[in-house]
Amino acid sequence: MSQRADSPECGGVVVELESDDIRSARTRRIRRIPGSALIYFRGPKFLIYVSGALSMWGDRMWHFAISVFLIELYGRNLLLTAVFGLVVAGSVLLLGALIGDWVDRNPRNKVAHASLFIQNISVTVCSIVLMLVFSYKQRIEHVWDGWLTVVCYTVVIILADVANLASTALTIAIQRDWIVVITGYNRGHLAGMNATMRRIDQVTNILAPLAVGQVMTLASNVVGCGFILGWNLVSLIVEFFFLSRVYRIVPALSVKPPGVEVHLETQGSQGQTRVCLCASSGGDALTHFSTSAGDPSVAQPPPARSLSLQLKEVTNLPLCFQKLCKLMNTCKDGWKAYYRQPVFLAGMGLAFLYTTVLGFDCITTGYAYTQGISGSLLSLLMGVSAITGLMGTVMFTKLRRAYGLVNTGIISSCLHLGCLLLCVCSVFAPGSPMDLSLLVPDASSNSSSELDGLASQRQRHTLPLRGSTNQPLLPDRSSIHWTNNTVLFDNVPAGTAPESYISIILLFLGVITARVGLWSFDLTVTQLLQENICESERGVINGVQSSMNYLMDLLHFIMVISAPQPQHFGILVLISVLFITTGHTMYFLYAHKTKRKRRRDT
Repeated sequence: MSQRADSPECGGVVVELESDDIRSARTRRIRRIPGSALIYFRGPKFLIYVSGALSMWGDRMWHFAISVFLIELYGRNLLLTAVFGLVVAGSVLLLGALIGDWVDRNPRNKVAHASLFIQNISVTVCSIVLMLVFSYKQRIEHVWDGWLTVVCYTVVIILADVANLASTALTIAIQRDWIVVITGYNRGHLAGMNATMRRIDQVTNILAPLAVGQVMTLASNVVGCGFILGWNLVSLIVEFFFLSRVYRIVPALSVKPPGVEVHLETQGSQGQTRVCLCASSGGDALTHFSTSAGDPSVAQPPPARSLSLQLKEVTNLPLCFQKLCKLMNTCKDGWKAYYRQPVFLAGMGLAFLYTTVLGFDCITTGYAYTQGISGSLLSLLMGVSAITGLMGTVMFTKLRRAYGLVNTGIISSCLHLGCLLLCVCSVFAPGSPMDLSLLVPDASSNSSSELDGLASQRQRHTLPLRGSTNQPLLPDRSSIHWTNNTVLFDNVPAGTAPESYISIILLFLGVITARVGLWSFDLTVTQLLQENICESERGVINGVQSSMNYLMDLLHFIMVISAPQPQHFGILVLISVLFITTGHTMYFLYAHKTKRKRRRDT
């Protein structure tokens, strides 16, 4: 019981004595705080965050290290790195739908465990092979007239590609499916988990390459391989345990709708045919169509005879060709399903953002290096870009809560395009080395001499691009651009300072500030795909989306191959902005259709 005392001796101060019940309740509330933290740390969200952080850290270290290893193995030449990039991009492009279909057709725990095991074991075996090659390179080169070296290179690239495919499957399973189920299909919680996972990705994108790079620099490549090997073995055990626990404590993860199956049944002498569609893509449990030869008013299904003939033609093929036909049909059906999605335009818009040089990848950092920007300053700019990326994840959650998901995408698109206008201005600003004469060889003598004079003037502040980069030619699987890219240049001359830094300042100012809108837009489209794709097709659609991302990223490397000189970089900037504008235009069309449909429904 609470006691109050208004005493004149106390100067009119009210003294309240707490009862034992109040004190005990406060004590229980204080004791409950550590208990709440313990519950959170043992909950599914925290376990997914830790598992994702370990996986992302390992991925970043591996993709940074494998490109450096391949350069070191081939005498500081980019050939193996280019081959690795093409193999990885081509495999995901071709097999993305198949990977997604495999994710859809199998239980969630088996998919996660198999992907995790294949990824980590592939990296472990590849690290062992690399350690042996680095340790006994001189001896290996003399075995089989050097062909053993080629075999080792091939094994390394194949194992690294298998690890990347398994990582793609794990990303689709966890970040595109498990998270949706764990949040209970709550849009607010889903947005929070997506943003947190992206923040973890941003931080690991910077810190993981720095960590393994220090190990490789202070020790050796062999020690670096051993470090990655040990990390993957420990990470495999921890992630396996955490994912298994999440699967046990979230019962909804064990419930998964089956895929679409078609059964043909012919009954009786009347030629009655029944077509059964089990678990259609819309989520219905079972759909039956019964038709009779004597009832023309009923919609007829595909003729059973023609279907049986088609099946007979397939079954007459050898077993290997039957499996090949099945895989090709799966890919075709996956791309068709992707095209049918209501968020098709939004997904295509996101894919178009991959065709750009306006990110901290090997191309942009290499160009900055030719313009007199030091490596330490580039590292600082990468850190600032990571901070602006984190700001984009924070902005996404606030805008989604205030204006809705579709409007958040519109605002993010406008912000992204507005910041990229600075990059457009950098092309024509003082200090820009753009020289169109290299693309117009048949110009008149007068104009040619003028342009040559301008080119020679600008060449004075353009450092020759020599050496090699340490980045694989592939996009990031869980985001739009790499942010951990550093460049390795050997014997780069100091050169003279540019006449003006205005152009390069505008370029990086636009790239860094644009990342706020970029990451917010990326999270918007990611959540749109999560919310609008039915559960039975979630894997295959995201697999096709990954294929589209890799396809568009390959286009941007083709652009660079076509115009490789620093004087051409301004043209690449303009083409990149054109692709990005096209992508955002696709999203604007999607947003317009969505809002018009909502108004019509209401």
